[in-house]
Amino acid sequence: MSVAYVITAILLSIALIGSGRAKLVKDEKITAGLTKVGVPESWFPRLAALELAGALGLLIGIAYRPLGIAAGTGVVLYFAGAVLTHLRARDLKGAPVPAVLLLLAAAPTLLGIATA
Repeated sequence: MSVAYVITAILLSIALIGSGRAKLVKDEKITAGLTKVGVPESWFPRLAALELAGALGLLIGIAYRPLGIAAGTGVVLYFAGAVLTHLRARDLKGAPVPAVLLLLAAAPTLLGIATA
């Protein structure tokens, strides 16, 4: 088990849980940012479910690394899509947050592959 994987997986899971929760309760700041780039509110529960599933997969991946790698890959793809959505909508102000989360998601994924 890699200590670095465990730490990055836990940190990313905390961020994913917070983000998923914000979508579920329709936090005003999150709602405004997503609707600004054209995401309908009906998608919020699905997006939250993806984030919460990613968090759970990363945490289970501490004990069963293949699941952590798969979850990390999914989270990387999720945030790559978020970055592209912001860029396509020309929302350069909103793109840095998902870009940072994309980089943070790459860490446990790569560490999981390296230590599997």
